[in-house]
Amino acid sequence: QVQLVESGGGAVQPGESLTLSCATSGFDVDVYAMGWFRQAPGEDREKVACMFGLGHRDRTEYSESAKGRFFISRDKGANTLYLRMNALKPDDTGVYFCATSGEGSDCLPPRYFGQGAQVTVSS
Repeated sequence: QVQLVESGGGAVQPGESLTLSCATSGFDVDVYAMGWFRQAPGEDREKVACMFGLGHRDRTEYSESAKGRFFISRDKGANTLYLRMNALKPDDTGVYFCATSGEGSDCLPPRYFGQGAQVTVSS
């Protein structure tokens, strides 16, 4: 059974950094593609970052707003996915979800989501 549990959210000031973690169970974190999604208040959930699975040599992709500031990574030993967020802006505020399709190694639309972690960027 696929389970995803996010942690590491919080309230920070603009320009600060934050790292989100996603503890996984039910599968190996490096097998399937995994991603991070953000849902801002009143908006649809959008993809922020994705890391491809087996056979893609840790290939990643990012949204335009995340490029150069956010970095997705995974620790196979800990079976955990991370999102390092630098130079945070108020527009980065939202609930961040860890996600996976649970099949294949491409960054496909996910079927499984965690419960989410709130990130608030405000001065």
